[in-house]
Amino acid sequence: MSTMYQQMDLDQNPIVALRGLRKHASGELQDYFDAFEDLYERKLWHQLTLKIEEFFSLPSSGQFQIPLFQNFISDWENKMNKLKLVTLGLTASKQFNDNNEALGFLTTLVERVSKPETQDVYVLAVMETAFKKLLLGDLEGTKRAIDESQKILDTFDSVETVIYASFYRVSADFHKAKGEYAGYYKNALLYLACIQLEDVPIKERIDRAYDLALCALLGDTIYNFGELLMHPILDSLSGTEHEWLRALLLAFNAGDYGRFEALQPYFAKQSLFTENFGHLLEKIRLMSLIEAVFRRSADNRTIPFTSIAAETRMRIDEVEVLIMKALCLKLIRGTIDQVDELVVVTWVQPRVLDTNQIDGMRRRLEDWDENVKRTARLVENETPELFVQ
Repeated sequence: MSTMYQQMDLDQNPIVALRGLRKHASGELQDYFDAFEDLYERKLWHQLTLKIEEFFSLPSSGQFQIPLFQNFISDWENKMNKLKLVTLGLTASKQFNDNNEALGFLTTLVERVSKPETQDVYVLAVMETAFKKLLLGDLEGTKRAIDESQKILDTFDSVETVIYASFYRVSADFHKAKGEYAGYYKNALLYLACIQLEDVPIKERIDRAYDLALCALLGDTIYNFGELLMHPILDSLSGTEHEWLRALLLAFNAGDYGRFEALQPYFAKQSLFTENFGHLLEKIRLMSLIEAVFRRSADNRTIPFTSIAAETRMRIDEVEVLIMKALCLKLIRGTIDQVDELVVVTWVQPRVLDTNQIDGMRRRLEDWDENVKRTARLVENETPELFVQ
């Protein structure tokens, strides 16, 4: 707990509490305490809230935040915007060195906003309290908080972005603790959609990008990396020891088995990759199959098993099982001709394209355009009467 809070035995009178804190403040902070007292006595609650927020943003204010919140802000909190109240409380809670003490502090904060008219802000307090429970290993308590918050959020058309950000961040961390790759991937991307990336410390950005890349590759239902590949969070890995992960994601997205093999020496850096190598191998082969289909024009998607075996580095007797897996995962649609060992693909899952794939699509469109023109000329030459003006 804050050293200042342990040393001081503050009177419950808010002005006395302020003056007691002021005695321990440095010169740059004493002016704030004078302003707090003046605004409080003049009942200028909005201006006072803004001044408190400014004070809490100062690194040197840390030791004063808990006693100020409990002995001063609590006196007039009913005059304060409840989102600001919770936000200040969350800032103060970071001053606790013990997670159990922080949990107790946040639990009282939850109680202060547990009213029908403040249900949106209640979610923010509940989710941040759940995060402390998660740090303490209380997965069941965290899950209950997530479920309760989800039900409340479903009743709103919209809430403040900071509330959604808290919900998705804690939900992502919960799935990470449970080792649920797809759950983490989904919620972490939703969290990133709710924040400004530049507001996130660089270390947190690197950790988040690393975890997202890991989950994208290991998730057994994730075969479309588009949203992640387009997000600037991946730039955080550039120049770090994890830069190879971005290259691996790009290899999977392109179905590039050769690049996958070239990056395999890096797998020793992450035990999950060595433990799940079989899954990664199947996944890169599925992505190679998708890429092989995508490179073909729409009228040329009857593919021999031998071609797929060459693309995916598999034995020909293993190809049919791979195709069936792709059909089950709805990565492609089509039919299998077991006798002639062919697959006829009618649809392939959309995905984000890299520059080489875009160039390939451009060439196919040019070929299609030329075919249309050639057909038009043929029809015109064979049936000129149709074109008589």
